[in-house]
Amino acid sequence: MQPKIIKTAENVTLIGGGEVSKSDFDWSFGQAPVVVAADGGANFARIVNVQPHAVIGDLDSIDPDNLASLPSDQVHHIAEQDSTDFDKCLRSIDAPLVIGLGFLGFRLDHQLAALSTLVAHPEVSCLLIGSHDVAFLAPLQMTLTLPIATRLSLYPMGAVSGHAQGLAYPLDDICFAPDGRIGTSNQTTEETVQLTFSDRKMVVILPRDQAQAALNGMRGVRAG
Repeated sequence: MQPKIIKTAENVTLIGGGEVSKSDFDWSFGQAPVVVAADGGANFARIVNVQPHAVIGDLDSIDPDNLASLPSDQVHHIAEQDSTDFDKCLRSIDAPLVIGLGFLGFRLDHQLAALSTLVAHPEVSCLLIGSHDVAFLAPLQMTLTLPIATRLSLYPMGAVSGHAQGLAYPLDDICFAPDGRIGTSNQTTEETVQLTFSDRKMVVILPRDQAQAALNGMRGVRAG
């Protein structure tokens, strides 16, 4: 097993190489003060004048001058090309929660890869922040507090079943699968939504303005 590069009792802001807004970073940094950059994510960190605790990846995207300016013990080159930089980072972090910025961007293949990585590492609680949506791998049980009529999409990344209270469309007696039934564009009917799933295979997608609600729901839920 690969040793952990980052071991912390604080939450981690993980910056990817995609588009990251200053406002999203400021919000994330307030929730997760340990900053880690996935390869080219270090370029954004330099723009906002933040030195990452670690830069992890194959290092093919970071600006060479930026790379040269970083202390060598904070740069972790993982050369293998069988996984994404996001995957390399998640498997290298031991923290209560990770907030990922710059992984839900313009390229659909990058977004799909990021969602696949969430499922591959259920031991890491990770909230991905995009410009329009936030996404995370659902725990087996969780409670979310959301405004009524909030869009809540459930996308299965494998075979999974579930139960929900507080949604317009019930989940009971449905075998969800990527090539079968999916749960996009559900909607909350109560402020308190309770979700239960049979396996760690369901991705929850919420509007961007519900990032704090998603984070609140993820806190206190044990990953794994």
